[in-house]
Amino acid sequence: MIFGTLWRYFFTRYIVTTFWFFLGVISIVYLVDFSETAGRLAGLPGYTVSVGLLMTAVRLPFILQQTVPFIALFVGMTVLIALNRRRELVIARAAGISVWQFMTPFVMGAFCVGLMTMLALNPVAAWGQRHAETIEADLRGDPSYRNTLSIPWLRQSSGKDDTIIGAKAILNNGTTLTGVVFIHFDSQGNIVLRQDADSAKLQDGYWLLNNVVERRPGEIPDHKSSVQVRTNLKQDFVSQRLAQPETIAFYDLSNRIKVARTFGISTNALETQFYSLLSQPFLLVAMTLIAATVSLKFSRFNQSRSVILGGILSGFVLYVVTVLVKAFGSSGVVPPYVATWIPVIVALAFGATILLHQEDG
Repeated sequence: MIFGTLWRYFFTRYIVTTFWFFLGVISIVYLVDFSETAGRLAGLPGYTVSVGLLMTAVRLPFILQQTVPFIALFVGMTVLIALNRRRELVIARAAGISVWQFMTPFVMGAFCVGLMTMLALNPVAAWGQRHAETIEADLRGDPSYRNTLSIPWLRQSSGKDDTIIGAKAILNNGTTLTGVVFIHFDSQGNIVLRQDADSAKLQDGYWLLNNVVERRPGEIPDHKSSVQVRTNLKQDFVSQRLAQPETIAFYDLSNRIKVARTFGISTNALETQFYSLLSQPFLLVAMTLIAATVSLKFSRFNQSRSVILGGILSGFVLYVVTVLVKAFGSSGVVPPYVATWIPVIVALAFGATILLHQEDG
């Protein structure tokens, strides 16, 4: 009975502290991202303060998703240090409750936050990122603007015509392109036509180009309101080829992976994103264990601030290693499941081993 009451008390403390940390991070991120968005887009036609506020609001879940591991680390440290300073953990130990028992609610709290991040926050973040990209692409539709981002390229073959397609931005999971360039080659590899268009939308069997300028060797450029370019590319293929894994919700990733495999497209990036989200609850548990290694004895043994700084540094190193290895998985250097699970498993083992050494000798 005592342990059940204590479990609920610790779990509630963890969830309430997590809520306030989320609220504080949301406020800071909103202000910082709005300032950055305003500085980046204020010179574009059509930009207003309300547009900037909307862009920041829809981008907020995506940015917040990146901060969740650090929130788990700081929440764990904050709650445990506060309980130690109030001697509540000392009383729990005196009642015969081991560290593994009173750490259970914190571990479960971290696991629940990870589940909510995976199942609720991620789909909203994916939708918000896609919507933010659409708004920004509309603002950057002014021809005087020159996008400095890398250009995605596609190649299609239709009969004797080979075409290379480039774009400044991709929308709607790759089925809509803006700032488009279509370069046509003949069977000998010579350029026979270049088409520059404001946008191109993939329809059934053709690309629909809008506001097009056609240039042929030795001829005057020809302006057309719309042009249809025949294609054998399917919408599913283009969507799989150009869509960014971060803009796909967790619920859709497994289906996207299956579809990509049927087209022979590399699924490393999609699989890495899927396993990364799947391992998110366990990553937060690892962060909580790392927080415990530097917080449980803080009050009792008067440990210095350098120990707390070491815990923060350890969590930061774990996050950096996770992101770095995730990049290796996306590029195919290592298998995606290895890239996402190995750092988490090592961190869990590391935190548990240190706690065993500290508490059980």
